[in-house]
Amino acid sequence: MTTAEYNKCVDQHADGVYRFILKNLRDEERARDIVQESFSRMWEKATEITAEKAKSYLFTTAYHTMIDDIRREKRTSRLNDNHTEGLSVGHDWNDLREVLQIALDTLPEIQKVVITLRDYEGYSYEEIGRITNLSESQVKVYIYRGRVALKNYIGSLDRVL
Repeated sequence: MTTAEYNKCVDQHADGVYRFILKNLRDEERARDIVQESFSRMWEKATEITAEKAKSYLFTTAYHTMIDDIRREKRTSRLNDNHTEGLSVGHDWNDLREVLQIALDTLPEIQKVVITLRDYEGYSYEEIGRITNLSESQVKVYIYRGRVALKNYIGSLDRVL
């Protein structure tokens, strides 16, 4: 990949990668860091990556970097868990996006990722499989289970609205 192809890739895909990571993490600063790290890793391997595979490589790298970040965050937040036990959260939802985000946050990480890639970013099952190292059938199963869980969590839209 040439420098011009790399720069073109940054222009074309930076926003999409950022949206994907932000949707999963809900932390702008961490999302920016992960996107930056992903592009940095892609630059380090630029001689090995073709321009045609750059998007797939970028999203795969961003996904794995995000998972590493989540694991790191979980390790450090375990200490704080003892202090937050017993707190309750009220559900005073303002709009449907907030409801969907709260519902997405209840899903296991892999279901959240595949649903975000499919429904928010528009990737095919095959592309999601390449990004997450899952088979196409596994992707479909995770998406189905995640959508069922979202439906059960949200329930009737009449209750939400």
